[in-house]
This record gives sequence, C-alpha cells and structure tokens, in this order.
Amino acid sequence: MISTIFVLLISYHSTVFAFSSSGLAYCSPSTQTIRSNSNNGQRIQSKSSFALNLSSETGSKDDGELASNPSRRQMLAQSAVAAFSSLVIPTTAVMADENNNDSSSYPYNTQVSFGASWSAVDGLNEMDLSNRNDKVVGFDMKSYKAMRDDPTRTPVFEKAIKERLFKTKNPESQVVLDLGTGPFALFAMMAADMGAGKVYAIEGNPEAAASARYTVKKAGYEDIITVIEGLSTQIQLPEKVDFCVAELIGSVGSEEGVYATVKDAARFLKEPTDSDNWIPTRIQTYGAPASYTLHNLFGPPEFDWTKLGGEPVRFRCSDNGLQLLSDPQVIEDVSFAVGAADRSKEEGTLTFSISADRITKNVQPLFEEFKQKSDAKSSQQYAETTSRSLSGIAMWPRLFLNDHLIIDSRNYPLGGHQKSHWQTVLPIMSGRPLGSLKGGETVEVKYKFELPSDVTKPPQYSIQGVLKYNS
Repeated sequence: MISTIFVLLISYHSTVFAFSSSGLAYCSPSTQTIRSNSNNGQRIQSKSSFALNLSSETGSKDDGELASNPSRRQMLAQSAVAAFSSLVIPTTAVMADENNNDSSSYPYNTQVSFGASWSAVDGLNEMDLSNRNDKVVGFDMKSYKAMRDDPTRTPVFEKAIKERLFKTKNPESQVVLDLGTGPFALFAMMAADMGAGKVYAIEGNPEAAASARYTVKKAGYEDIITVIEGLSTQIQLPEKVDFCVAELIGSVGSEEGVYATVKDAARFLKEPTDSDNWIPTRIQTYGAPASYTLHNLFGPPEFDWTKLGGEPVRFRCSDNGLQLLSDPQVIEDVSFAVGAADRSKEEGTLTFSISADRITKNVQPLFEEFKQKSDAKSSQQYAETTSRSLSGIAMWPRLFLNDHLIIDSRNYPLGGHQKSHWQTVLPIMSGRPLGSLKGGETVEVKYKFELPSDVTKPPQYSIQGVLKYNS
C-alpha cells in the first residue's frame, strides 16, 4: 500500500524537495538515479534526477524502523523542511571530515571496512513475466530511444554489422540473429538494409515486439526479418545463423542477463566458437573507488544511506557529481565465443591506490557542482572535503564489437567523464563517506558476481573492501 501524500514542494537550484508525513523525496538537476518506494519500485529517471525516499511504502523491506513509526517519519519531514527552507546548501551539511562524522577520526595506520550487496534488478524497471518470481531487467520507451540515439553506440554497431556482412562476397547468403531487437528492430533493420538474406529478431517484451513488427512491416522487410516474441532461451529457430548481434549489455556489463542469454544462444550459431560471429565479441566492466557529492552533503538523521540496502546510485557518465579516486581496473571480462558458456560467477580481489593527483584535480569540478547554490567559500570547503572521501566502487561497461571497434561508456583508460546512454553504477558502501584521504591509501576489494544460467534469475553482486590509511 502506497502511503505517500506530498504536502510541500520547495524549489532549490532547479530542484524539487517533496515532503510528506511519510518521508522525503529529493530530485536534483544532477544526473543520478535511485529507486523510490513511492514509485512502486520503478526507476526514477528524468532528464537528470536523483531520488531518495526515506519511507513511503508501508511494509517495504527498506523502511525498517520508519515503516512502523509515524512520529519518526514526521520528525524527519519537519527536520528536512527546516534544513532546506533557506533554499541554499545548509551550512550544517554533514560533510565527511566534520566532527559529527566518525570518518574524520580514523587514526592513520588503521583500516576501515566497507561493502555492499545487491541484485541486478534493484532500482531498475522489470519486464512483466507470467511468473512473478522471475525477474528480468526491462525498459520503457524513453530508455529505448536513448539507446537508439546514443552517438557513441549505434553508429559503431552499424559499422560492425556492415563489416561482418561484407566479410563474405555475398551478404545475401548470411542469416543474422538480433537478440533483444527492441521496438525499433534497430540492428535487424540495419542488417536487412545492408543486404542480409534473412534476419531473426527476438524480443521478450510483448509491447516492444509488437512495435518491432510494425516497424518491419512499414519498411517492407517482412520477407527478410522475422520478429519472434519471447525469451530467446525458450525459442527454437528453423535454421542456424551465421552471426548474432546481442546488445544485452548493462551498466554493470552482466546485469541484463547477457551471460545466461549468450550461453544459451550458442546453439543458434553455425560456428559459435568463432569470435567474428558475435557482436559484441567481448565485454568488460571497469571499476574504481569514487567520491560522491550528495553522500557527503546529506546524512543522519534526515538521510540514512543504509536504507538503500546496497541498491546502487546510477549516474550519467558525464556527471561531475561523481569523481574517481584511482585509475580504473577490470572487474568483469568475458569473451562471448570463448568462456561465456562456462562462467557462473566472476570473483577476485583488486587493489587500488588512492591518487593524490586525482584528489587535487577533482576539487574544481566538485566546486562547480556545489557553487550552483552556495557561496564560493562554502563550495570550496565542500569540494575539498568531498574530494578526500570514498563512497564506494563505481562501475561502467566497455564493449568490443570486433578486434578494432570498441565502445567506451567512460573515457578510456582513465575513466574520464563523457556522454553515454550507459550509466556509471555506484553502490553506496558505507553509511557515511570514508574521509580524510590524502593520497597513497590502499583500497582492497573482494568482488563476487553470481551469474545464473537461467535468464529469469537476476545476477547477484557483492563487493566487500578495506580502506587502509597510511601514516
């Protein structure tokens, strides 16, 4: 039962704070997304949005104490109104190095543990399936359009499809499979336009499949493109295909079920062990320790980040509200032609060194973020404090479409900001940021990504780490 009734709206730097008797929702012009319980589990994703709802759904597992304590909810709403009624960043903001934050009191030569665990579907839209226990990441039309219109993605796929088709002297001899064709049958249409003899386009979302059929019919490709509705793992094709286009890559590479899908899809291909017959042929997920503005700015009692239960915050890859503290490293790395079918989990240990140079360089973009609604002196303080804090391990994907066509969602190799429809994923790994960084500290993380062979069972993720301070 949804209990949220918004009773007050306050404008703040093109930002809306919505307060109710059941909690607080915060939507900012920065580009982060978090699931709000008041939205019935759907991802809040406006042009650029961040949402945090402390307690809005009666009985929600995320509500904890708040769900059964109306007076507590009212107190949170009242204190939030008091904090933001000035319409500026409050001077009492909880920052990582202030006395009211334990992170400032960590003695050097010590270490602090952090970590998070979550499911691939946490905070994301889910596809409607007949069995409610089955869970698959789904998309709305806005998301499909963002993918289609991404200039760093679609033209590169088009080049890869063209190169693969024209490896043979007769493109009409090629049978192509497009897994997850979407409402525009985008890559299926490209293959048909380029002369493929036959294209099978599989789509699990019924509405998207219906739209794809309409698109194909309107283009006059009904004899070439066959749209098949359903999960590919439950489908039989009348013939083997020459190559497969499988753009099923999440912002954490595996989160859309690509492992299970590709493992099964090998049965469709004439030569599944040939890397040339997969587009993409390989995917990676990169990660690095990161600082996050709002994690530093907001804290107890109004904001309790532990209520997220590990659910990640999602940023546009161009968002300066998140800054990396170390050079990125590979967390996931899988070849579709070799290894994907045998992989049930990704696990390992990574060691990062906090970069003093990055801390220094991060101050200016963070200052630009804060100064949009604060004076220069306070913004400088907030920026310097945030630049010296750790909120979690940020992650993003990299796609190898063939041996020379590569898509980077963030700048490679240093992880710099750039535009992409893919997001940077940041699980908040401690209730408050781990602060007082100077550079040279060591971050050791153990990661375990469990990847079911059943596409209806979402991957499960865990990252546990230790920040080791130096003298």
